[in-house]
Amino acid sequence: MPPTDLIADLAKKSGLVWVTYARHTHAVWHEWVGDAVCVVAGGTEQPLPDIEKHQTVTLSLRSKATRALVAEAEARVEVVTPGSEHWDVVTETLKGGRLNITDGDHAIERWARESVVVRLVPTGTVTLAADVSSSLPRTSPHLSRS
Repeated sequence: MPPTDLIADLAKKSGLVWVTYARHTHAVWHEWVGDAVCVVAGGTEQPLPDIEKHQTVTLSLRSKATRALVAEAEARVEVVTPGSEHWDVVTETLKGGRLNITDGDHAIERWARESVVVRLVPTGTVTLAADVSSSLPRTSPHLSRS
């Protein structure tokens, strides 16, 4: 399986991915849209401080069945702005996948005002779990490797 297909398969099957940048790891809900992990952050949504200021991040993906780390992938950060090519499809998909949304009819407008929507596009650089360094912080998602 090509690396990008592996990342797509893992991201589609899991409700969470871990995003690492600026020496911090954040577990985030996401949706796979087209060719990217898509995330809404900031405002009253999940915190990903200044993610839009980074060119790349590391995605850590686990098996939904075993919760074990399967792979890490480098991803390019692309900000999705209101009215841009990806805005409608990404935000509608995120809205559809958002659990416990309190303002379903107005969430997208709220995200446009107070949040940042990003596409995390895999670059093709993938490291399988067996090759991932084990000297990682306690809060990282690498607690189980089965």
